[in-house]
Amino acid sequence: MSIVNFLRENARWIVGGFLLTFFSSFGQTFFISLSAGDIRAENGLSHGQFGGLYMIATLASALTLPQLGKVVDRVPIAIVAAFTIPALMAAAVSMSFANNVIWLCVTIYALRLFGQGMMTHIAMTAMGRWFSAQRGRAVSLATLGHNVGEAVFPSAFIFAAYALGWRGTWLAAAVVLALVALPAIFLLMRVERTPRASDGPERRTALRDWTRGEVLRDPVFWLCLSGVLAPGFIGTTVFFHQVYLSELRGWAPEVFASSFIVMSSMTIIFALIAGQLIDRFSAVRILPSFLLPLAASCIVLATTQSPWGAYIFMALMGISYGFSSTLFGALWPELYGAKHLGSIRAVIVAMMVLATAMGPGLTGWLIDIGVSYPAQIAAMGAYCILSAVVMTIVSRKAAGRNEPAI
Repeated sequence: MSIVNFLRENARWIVGGFLLTFFSSFGQTFFISLSAGDIRAENGLSHGQFGGLYMIATLASALTLPQLGKVVDRVPIAIVAAFTIPALMAAAVSMSFANNVIWLCVTIYALRLFGQGMMTHIAMTAMGRWFSAQRGRAVSLATLGHNVGEAVFPSAFIFAAYALGWRGTWLAAAVVLALVALPAIFLLMRVERTPRASDGPERRTALRDWTRGEVLRDPVFWLCLSGVLAPGFIGTTVFFHQVYLSELRGWAPEVFASSFIVMSSMTIIFALIAGQLIDRFSAVRILPSFLLPLAASCIVLATTQSPWGAYIFMALMGISYGFSSTLFGALWPELYGAKHLGSIRAVIVAMMVLATAMGPGLTGWLIDIGVSYPAQIAAMGAYCILSAVVMTIVSRKAAGRNEPAI
């Protein structure tokens, strides 16, 4: 099926998934960190203190998500979204008024839980369950909302903050969620989709539907997570400390803000490429490759003083992000089936949120005690190389056990 025909037949569900990931931006680290300098200044927080607060709030959201996320296995997607988006709106309003550390911590908890956590979880669960033969394509298109958000919102925040201040910009975000996100997503996703024979041959390779308990006892699952968690940890860490890195390098604030467009463009291109590759070869078979560009990006950022290093870093990171954003939506149904996908994905998203929580807190503490931040970034690149080897082993094991017995 051509991309034009696919979009014509499935536009409402793809656009709904796209909008969920797009508006999850208000709970993503790259957006929250745009207020980091003002938050630290107004509350007298060091890099490590704010990173620790952010870590606590994000850890709390990660602990909440596995229980809250199960709801998508029992309640229609549109109804879950209709409760999640107002909760994210309330968190955005709260951020505009937060004036002490406790209030700030609770607000970040809500932003992370309902923004990064639930909005993404709803979108990816829907795409994984509603599509089979074209799952890779559906996930890649819905995931583009993350990338477009990363391209649009940093510059939009800077411009809005000049006019409204950083607190007023958070109020504006709540208004956008109320007037655009909530009605559009509910109307688009209130009719659920079921996989169709006309989509093409069944692509799912799982021989049975695993329960969440079985998945948590599977060694392959934990080995797989060792690689799956790396992009979120590294991306969150770099984005969270982007102001500090810019100060170290002597870069203008606009360097990182403008480089997001490069990353987003590359992510979009390679998310679509990954979708085609997954539908042709399977997510399991392309698993070993997604971390190699991320390793290269870390090495570039750790060793380059010139502003062009930020753009090369973002371009390489965009390749890995493109592959991983599509891969992670299609991988779990292949490995574990679709029946309990909501419960399984809730644990996975919680672990990913946990990784993003650990990044700012750990690196902020290391910065405070004098550990070189570029050296930390180089260590992340080395980890990606090692993890790529592990992913090769995981891919072979997973492919082997999904071959039907003769």
